[in-house]
Amino acid sequence: MPSLPSDMRFIAVREPGGPEAMQIALGPVPVPGPNEVLVRVLAAGVNRPDVLQRKGAYPPPADASPVIGLEVAGEVVAAGAEVTSPRVGDRVTALANGGGYAEYCAVPAGQCLPWPTGYDAVRAAALPETYFTVWANLFQHARLARGESVLVHGGTSGIGVTAIQLAREFGARVYATAGSDEKCAACLALGADGAINYRAADFADRLMDLTSGAGVNVVLDIVGAPYFERNLRCLAMDGRLVQVAVMLGSKVERFDLTRVMQRRLVITGSTMRPRTTSEKAAIAQALRERVWPVLNGGRCGPLVHATFALAEAAEAHRLMESSAHIGKIVLRVAD
Repeated sequence: MPSLPSDMRFIAVREPGGPEAMQIALGPVPVPGPNEVLVRVLAAGVNRPDVLQRKGAYPPPADASPVIGLEVAGEVVAAGAEVTSPRVGDRVTALANGGGYAEYCAVPAGQCLPWPTGYDAVRAAALPETYFTVWANLFQHARLARGESVLVHGGTSGIGVTAIQLAREFGARVYATAGSDEKCAACLALGADGAINYRAADFADRLMDLTSGAGVNVVLDIVGAPYFERNLRCLAMDGRLVQVAVMLGSKVERFDLTRVMQRRLVITGSTMRPRTTSEKAAIAQALRERVWPVLNGGRCGPLVHATFALAEAAEAHRLMESSAHIGKIVLRVAD
């Protein structure tokens, strides 16, 4: 890579801790492997797993970069020997296995997708983590189908915004929870058929009112243990609960299995980062075929709440942890 610098700026975390643990550092530019491309990062998305990694609660896989960051957008500047696409010079958005908070990031070629029509780097960087997660869980694991209904928790999170829009786009009825009337209004503006302020009402009771006692076919949850039993109450016959995060805890002390048997419920879920490269590439291909035409048409795009410079990553994490945002938070890495 003779035309590339030998060193780059990146965000280092010397010891797990608060946002202040993140500092700008200088280190070597990654060398892409045979099936990887090197992306000059223009923007990088900020996600809840980044916060957990900073705290030491979400260590990266052994073969991944220890640098925080799971999604980037930028220009391909080098490619491994076995890569045929994307090519050097292509602008891509990519699901990274790590290393996103940096000026350069090596990513598997199969986890790259082109920028949708009309997108800039910031909007493109807001796509991979949430769109890969929602497609894999809501449409592949939970098999949400046209004419069905779904309850989306955290409707104004990055996951929530994506899930509401895609579920509606593909013909489902959508209900969402959020923590304020303002956020509920945002869910309705995104296309939700109903929105529940979980601070003002029991979401399960309110959902059953909204559905005339029928419940929903799918619940997409990011909260975890405190919602588990109420999520089951929300499910119709043959309903599916899909768990994609456990923000408030993962251990359910006890619950009655009778409801699961009587209503033929399915409890599933997944994490994205431990999946194999081939599994992630398959999700990317499904997104290219099913979702990218929608984005190219100007529909179902991300909401970017705020952007920060790379050196302001600590402020971005403080905003993420406050939960005051609606949509995505993005780091601007280069012009």
